[in-house]
Amino acid sequence: MTISTATSATAPEPLVPRGLTGVVPPVCTPLTPDLEVDVASLLRLVDFQLDGGVDGLFVLGSSSEVAFLPDRHRAVVVDAVMRHVAGQVPVLVGVIDMTTLRVLDHADRAVRAGCAGIVATAPFYTRTHPAEVELHLRRIAERCDAPLYAYDLPVSVHTKLDPQMILRLAADGVLAGLKDSTGDDAALRDLLVARRDAGLTSFSVLTGSELTVDSALRMGADGVVPGLGNVDPHGYAKLYGHACAGDWEGAGREQERLLRLMRIVQAGSPTRMGRGSSALGAFKTALRLRGVIDHAVTAPPQIPLDDAEVDLVRNTLVATGLL
Repeated sequence: MTISTATSATAPEPLVPRGLTGVVPPVCTPLTPDLEVDVASLLRLVDFQLDGGVDGLFVLGSSSEVAFLPDRHRAVVVDAVMRHVAGQVPVLVGVIDMTTLRVLDHADRAVRAGCAGIVATAPFYTRTHPAEVELHLRRIAERCDAPLYAYDLPVSVHTKLDPQMILRLAADGVLAGLKDSTGDDAALRDLLVARRDAGLTSFSVLTGSELTVDSALRMGADGVVPGLGNVDPHGYAKLYGHACAGDWEGAGREQERLLRLMRIVQAGSPTRMGRGSSALGAFKTALRLRGVIDHAVTAPPQIPLDDAEVDLVRNTLVATGLL
């Protein structure tokens, strides 16, 4: 990735690299009309990401529709991507599931495939105590010979990870990093300050909030895991490059362009589909319109965009310079 060297007169010092840093998109999982993994489209999407200058890839995350995919689909995705990337960038694999034993099965397969790290949420479906969440993460780390990244996603798993637990597990070497998808910038800043105060310099904190990346990086976050990065990896690489150079004005301009692009996730009418159907359908529709994948199929029971909604995505791509 080419990093801009432009700086403003009042720019602060550039970001200090830590562990995993940069742009690490959660790669969408293209599907065929008969709901199999479209491997050819998946590999084109991976190449599109690599050409866009990303620093890593995250497969089987939320934007990958991990919660909708059967185990055989997960295996196809991991094997295909690991073979294709062949060490060009780190590949993280989501091992997200309801309970520890199920997560361990996914993690074993990911480690055997040669992943650079595994990503796990708190357990879900059943209610869990904070002590059980900590035990869950410790068991995964003990069992699996790969760095473990915690995924804080309370909107989906209905558990907010305790920041003191996160720092404790980081200090104990259990966690290599965190993907923060809480949308709580104040809590993120508090965690970043606490990390610095504790001297946990190798513990990576990546934001999952696509629309406030410039702010998160300025606060000290190490990178971003942007679902919208599927559609425009070049834009997020450019934003991160500006931030690394201390060009916060440039980073802000690119962030605002990406904010306008992110409006595609509102294409689906809330009267007939959920927010997830709208967002994932929009990402895949945009990728199809850009010629990256063959079909905009999402896994059931998600509802596809209709023709008028596809036009909204198309018009937004045109307005933001992507078509």
